[in-house]
Amino acid sequence: MLIWRTRDAAEWSHSPEIYRALGQKILQQGEPLLAFDVVREGLSTFLADVRLRQLQGLALARGGATKRANLILEELRSEGEADEETLGMLGRTYKDLAAQARSPSQSAGLLKRAAGIYAQAYEATGGYWTGINAATMSLLCSEIDRARELARKVRGECLKEIEDPSGDSYWKLAALGEAALILRDQSQAQEWYARAADQGKGRYGDLQSSRRNARLILQHWNDDKDWIDKYLKIPCVILFAGHMIDRPDRPSPRFPSELEPFVAREIRNKINKLKPGIGFSSAACGSDILFIEAMLDIDAKVSVALPYEKEQFIRDSVDFVPGSDWRARFERVLTRVARVIMVSTQRLEIGGVSYDFCNDMLLGLAAIHARQLDTPLVPLAVWDGTPGDGPGGAASAVQNCQNLGYEPEIVDLAKIVRPEGRGPPAAPKVVTATEGGSRPETGADRPAPSAESSGFTSRIVALLFADAVGFSKLPESEVPRFVQHFLGAIGQLSETFSESIMAKNTWGDGLYFVFSDVNLAGKFALRLADLVATTKWNEKGLPADLSLRIALHAGPVYEFDDPITGSRTYGGTHVSRAARIEPITPAGQVYASEAFAALAAACRTSSFSCDYVGQTPLAKGYGTLPTYHVRPVNTASIL
Repeated sequence: MLIWRTRDAAEWSHSPEIYRALGQKILQQGEPLLAFDVVREGLSTFLADVRLRQLQGLALARGGATKRANLILEELRSEGEADEETLGMLGRTYKDLAAQARSPSQSAGLLKRAAGIYAQAYEATGGYWTGINAATMSLLCSEIDRARELARKVRGECLKEIEDPSGDSYWKLAALGEAALILRDQSQAQEWYARAADQGKGRYGDLQSSRRNARLILQHWNDDKDWIDKYLKIPCVILFAGHMIDRPDRPSPRFPSELEPFVAREIRNKINKLKPGIGFSSAACGSDILFIEAMLDIDAKVSVALPYEKEQFIRDSVDFVPGSDWRARFERVLTRVARVIMVSTQRLEIGGVSYDFCNDMLLGLAAIHARQLDTPLVPLAVWDGTPGDGPGGAASAVQNCQNLGYEPEIVDLAKIVRPEGRGPPAAPKVVTATEGGSRPETGADRPAPSAESSGFTSRIVALLFADAVGFSKLPESEVPRFVQHFLGAIGQLSETFSESIMAKNTWGDGLYFVFSDVNLAGKFALRLADLVATTKWNEKGLPADLSLRIALHAGPVYEFDDPITGSRTYGGTHVSRAARIEPITPAGQVYASEAFAALAAACRTSSFSCDYVGQTPLAKGYGTLPTYHVRPVNTASIL
């Protein structure tokens, strides 16, 4: 969002109102993680602002960090805040916890708690939105008469209020639709929800909140829970990949410049068919920029990922066609998109792994967003159907999506190149990706491998750094016990993950692991945290409060033989970035970078969850990084 990216922090620090208004607006639009960053910055100045704390709780709840949201809102209640907003949002967290419960009895208890909190707020304030939630929760607790009584009361109140045409009536209309569903009047529900949808255009976060309650009611009545999608429809999220405009020296044409208007038209046709609200893409010349321009023209939100530093990317993938305006168009769209992410600070000079990583990041970020809005993720590609010129391009993006079970929509570039009646062009030259010698279709020109790079390869890995909290206070007499029992137990645990551990090392109390698999790295980190937290270290002659800080990251690295140790090892800027996360991790917790969270979402891991913590300053002045708290979905999933 441009207003956030261009803010004057000093000017904003004079009043909390701008943080409140912007945080609420971004939540309405379905961007809970960005909303969290906004209200968190506001709270750094206005520590006790109740509205900002409420919005912080709601942002966490909508972003999936239910337990943290619950703690924030319970703290507000314990301080005497019993207004409708605090209690209503708190009730929402118990409703969410009920959906995550491990057993029906636990879920029922949490639903009863949610119903009680909503009812308390309604009785104290008479507010319609807590009233309708109290009615829905009563229905889910099988208190049918109570649910109907509350629904009728809320309906009467809302009917009086919507007679005034001024102001925002979305939530009143949605409450009327919800009341009608509780009262088994689907024709009335249809009318109210249709009107609510008209009022709530673009408010994807609010639409999703209303749609979720409607589904719960329909499911309770054994009706088709997808019925509500006809009215409270949230547009799909598009993940885009596509070929660049041909380089002037390309040996056989694939996307010559004269085909630009035809490709642009086909992209717009696909967008008109899919009707997306959000898109994720890189920004190379050709297909990427055509996609972004088309999305912006329909007021859709677009997030752009660049594989590395902007000026280098422009040289490699944007500004190489003499006399073209691609650079100007690139700069123009970047000022209008919702977010620009530079996934690596530098390009790896060996292989096309930087581009593969960018594709994986885009897929993961799109998957996270689609999950938050509970809407489909649709890959869309401009692709000629051939294997491509190397890793990281349209072909590998399509293949990756297909491997994960998605069915990409394809703009068939080959058909545009050879329309009916024209003979086929020369067969495109397919270049196999080799270390240091490939030219990915993202356009990077890299020098041939040098003598210094001989023996180096590149790949995407997961990285774990950990540090023992309290080690520096150990007397010399306890160091052997620390090595035997503490490090020994970790060594035994690592043996059970040996197939995915590519490298490991220790230095004093520090731990370093490299994994080939993001999912197994997350599982190992949680097993490690559980091992340290549950072991009675005092029985082994060590301090009882011994614990670990554990940090996870993922990214492209160099793989090579260490000339000193002779072992295979890994290096690059992403190793340094991973090391900077560990010092800011709370003791006993597992924190991860956005890259790790995105790649975990991309591979659809189900054993752990990554809950947003916020933009966090890294150690040693390394800047800020979006960080996530990694937690098990359930204990059995990591055992």
